[in-house]
Amino acid sequence: MTSYLVTGGGGFIGSALVRALLERGARVRVVDNFRTGLRSNLADVEAQIQLIEGDLSDPVVSRKAVEGMDYVLHEAAIPSVARSVEDPISSNQANVTATLNLLVAAHDARVKRFVFASSSSVYGDTEILPKIETMPERPISPYALSKLAGEKYSVIFHRTYGLPTVCLRYFNVFGPRQNPNSPYSAVISRFVMAALDGGKVTLYGDGRQSRDFTFVDNVVEANLLACAKQDAVGGVFNIGTGERHTLNELVALLSAIVGREFDFEYAPPRTGDVRHSLADIGSAWRILGYRPRVGFQDGLRRTVEWCSASIARKQQYASADSERRTLAPSCLNPTPTL
Repeated sequence: MTSYLVTGGGGFIGSALVRALLERGARVRVVDNFRTGLRSNLADVEAQIQLIEGDLSDPVVSRKAVEGMDYVLHEAAIPSVARSVEDPISSNQANVTATLNLLVAAHDARVKRFVFASSSSVYGDTEILPKIETMPERPISPYALSKLAGEKYSVIFHRTYGLPTVCLRYFNVFGPRQNPNSPYSAVISRFVMAALDGGKVTLYGDGRQSRDFTFVDNVVEANLLACAKQDAVGGVFNIGTGERHTLNELVALLSAIVGREFDFEYAPPRTGDVRHSLADIGSAWRILGYRPRVGFQDGLRRTVEWCSASIARKQQYASADSERRTLAPSCLNPTPTL
């Protein structure tokens, strides 16, 4: 049975990878320190995986994690530009030190493929669109720099040590299980929940900034292809859709999907945010055979449906718990029957 290590498996991308691998009959190990990932993302599959709770910035944890694994899908990171600006040291430790430890461990364990989750943020705020892998990198945040460092280390470990590595530059991934409750959360997760529950959110900038929003299923497919394609080894690939949408478009489409407008306000742009992002996916198309099968609108509808169902489940559990609490005293101390 083929074995996979998914680092950061408690995150929304990592947990999507875990489910996809289990569906294919793979043996899956997850390592996560749950600093940003959620145990609840793995609750329904925890019995089917091996879970290591630990921090990959500890070399002992990295060695334990890769032992006996065929493939490493390295998703673990602190995935936030804003947080990296506030705390660059922690961002570097989680995104660079941990990656270097894992690369060393993967080389020593002779894994068949090491797939690194990079980011479109490495391109910086250049006005040239679309972004193509041969462009000079111009990171403008500690997060972007940390992802570029992870890429460079991965490529060097292939060229110098012979470790088969592939780097995937993700473009604004969204989908089910993306945490909306953090101030650092991605824009779509926060906006979807606001549209559903009537909350208010902040849109940083004028709303005309654009992104290549990429549904998580496309990213999962790209990772599986990166493990399978021999010509991909040593390469760096954009993983997006090749289309871009403004945040104002996002607001309008979400309002149409849920059937009502939701409350938001504009605020000044955040330090480190780029203005526009659009992927050239030609290289991934030719070498990986990557095709974005889920478009922006379809992915947004699926995300809204999942979040709506999640809210309904939580309300159902809360109602059942309230009922149990109400019934408990009479069950424990029944009134005598004459």
